[in-house]
Amino acid sequence: MSHPLKNTEHIVTFTGCTSAGEGVGHLEDGLTVFVRGGLTGETCRISLMKISKRCAWGRLLEVLAPSPARMAPDCPHYPKCGGCQLRHLSYEEELRLKTERVNDAFQHIGGLPLHIDCIHGAKEIIGYRNKVQFPVGGSLTEGIRVGFYRQRSHDVIDAPCCLLQPESCNAAGRIVRSWMEQFGVPPYREMDGSGLIRHIFCRVNREGQVLVCIVANGKVLPHEGELVSALRNGVDRLIGVVLNVNTRDTNVILGGSYRTLWGQDFLYDSLCGLSFRLSVPSFFQVNRDQAEVLYGRALEFARLSGEETVLDLYCGTGTISLVMAKRAGRVLGAEIVPEAIEDAKENAARNGFSNAEFFCADAGAAADELARRGLRPEVISVDPPRKGLSLQVIDAISRMAPDRVVYVSCDPGTLARDLKILAERGYQAVRAEAVDLFPRTGHVETVVLLSRESK
Repeated sequence: MSHPLKNTEHIVTFTGCTSAGEGVGHLEDGLTVFVRGGLTGETCRISLMKISKRCAWGRLLEVLAPSPARMAPDCPHYPKCGGCQLRHLSYEEELRLKTERVNDAFQHIGGLPLHIDCIHGAKEIIGYRNKVQFPVGGSLTEGIRVGFYRQRSHDVIDAPCCLLQPESCNAAGRIVRSWMEQFGVPPYREMDGSGLIRHIFCRVNREGQVLVCIVANGKVLPHEGELVSALRNGVDRLIGVVLNVNTRDTNVILGGSYRTLWGQDFLYDSLCGLSFRLSVPSFFQVNRDQAEVLYGRALEFARLSGEETVLDLYCGTGTISLVMAKRAGRVLGAEIVPEAIEDAKENAARNGFSNAEFFCADAGAAADELARRGLRPEVISVDPPRKGLSLQVIDAISRMAPDRVVYVSCDPGTLARDLKILAERGYQAVRAEAVDLFPRTGHVETVVLLSRESK
């Protein structure tokens, strides 16, 4: 039975706004309501779509009194496309919201007397990404869609020109869609596992070279030669075309098998004055310029003198590891992705580092083993995925007892949770800064320095 308030209209003044771009207000009876597209201080007419015991969600119908921070979205796909959440407000307001989100997490989740000192905004907020993963949807009869998922769904919104990506990536998406239409190549269907093309993956380096990977539900593509030819003719500075095979019923984008269709299956990129080899599955920050700011802050927080041993967990292709190796005595990096570790080893050799070692292992298992061996690094650096650190990793860090922990996080909530647990283990968060690597989206990176309490 539907709620009696569903589809009813209300006038709401928003008292806050989430970093996901939802205005926060209250109905006449005090019930909290979230409305996508609302801004702090605005009075709007809304329609209720979903109501629970604790809160409700509404749809914005009309802005009656707009905020000074409101701006007309510059993307024709917004807000249907879920790739961006904040294209309806000024960049200054976006940075304020992200600062507020991090500090709220510190206070309400971590219970910490910690505030970020500053947030480093981006100079470029358009075309800044160096990697894109376009999901492919639709059908041959109703039309193929290449773009991004609608917010909170797996419905693909067609986005032939995304403002977050370089034009070369957008061109690759359009070319693959045309090839599919020309030769009747069906998109993958999650509901029954049929179809072939799942995602279009692109990397672009600082010089503009492009690596394209087609993620397919099969080991062979029909008319592979025609696809390669079309991409070579239509994507400027294309360096390679790779097929990735993913036949599993999963939301994980990449499968475990690769085959090079043309050119090379990697490219080189530069970061912080270093050169990095990147294969398709390698982790590399998507905003190169802002990553240099982030890693610069992490290096300063580490306070290295040239003698320390640094352990870098979740090291990826060795970016943070090698930045630390510039000033450390020895760096050990651990990562669970084998291809990334091979890239990290080559990256160390390419850049002339003899004081950096890398091994393939889950962060928890690696930290446990090194703690068992009695390794005591002076500094441990962690850059975990969105889910944060496991208790296994936190316990191993405690046993190794480094003087300092540098925590780089992409999720303020799990960061605050982990900082609270680390505080119980004797590590106090003493300094934090935020870096906006993802302009126009709700995501924000934070770097925190933790210091071991004197016993």
